[in-house]
Amino acid sequence: MEESQKRTRANSQQYEGLLQVIEPSGKTTEKRWQSQRLGSFGNSKTMLRFTAPAEVKGVALLVMNHTDRAADEWMWTPAIGRERRIALQDRSTRFFGTDFTFEDLEERDVEQFDFKLLGDGEIDGAKCWKIESTPRKGKTSQYSLLQMWVRKDNYVTAQMDCYSKDQLVRRLKYQQIEDVQNIWTARVLEMSDLKRKSRTILKLEQLRYNVPLKDDEFTVAGLQREK
Repeated sequence: MEESQKRTRANSQQYEGLLQVIEPSGKTTEKRWQSQRLGSFGNSKTMLRFTAPAEVKGVALLVMNHTDRAADEWMWTPAIGRERRIALQDRSTRFFGTDFTFEDLEERDVEQFDFKLLGDGEIDGAKCWKIESTPRKGKTSQYSLLQMWVRKDNYVTAQMDCYSKDQLVRRLKYQQIEDVQNIWTARVLEMSDLKRKSRTILKLEQLRYNVPLKDDEFTVAGLQREK
């Protein structure tokens, strides 16, 4: 897991995200956001800002990850003209109608989890290690454990099953894995909420690593700056 994290480390990341939210009825809606991340894993800061549709345009989320404690999160909503801090007990709620929760948008650092090798498996024809991950003391999480399938050829996570109190509640599939600037990256993420029977497909467009970004953009004040 340390090697897997090492291979995906980058000083920064930037992409345009297309989200397709597929309801249990089959109805599909689309949202778009811009994502910028400075740093990696436990020391990273991420800014997400919706660009469409009109009813969510300008809504922004700032996530500040830490190695020794839970991440800090703030959300800016233009309609009410103020930011609010996301409380820990609210991290398990859906983020603006998608199947990603607030916690799912944080970066996971290997130092915050214990791992156990469960055996071998296969995802989409790729040979994988099946690994169980449990949060260490001090890491607050809605999930009691994660089961991950990590590809043996490029060390990329191919699938992650998320359990709450031993019940499988979400499944994240990593698809269209490509070499982007020497970093193997899933260009499509599919998050399924197994209770709601809905899913959200996130496509990473115009993805770039190690782009110059300003640290002062990743602040609570920076949330309010329209792009």
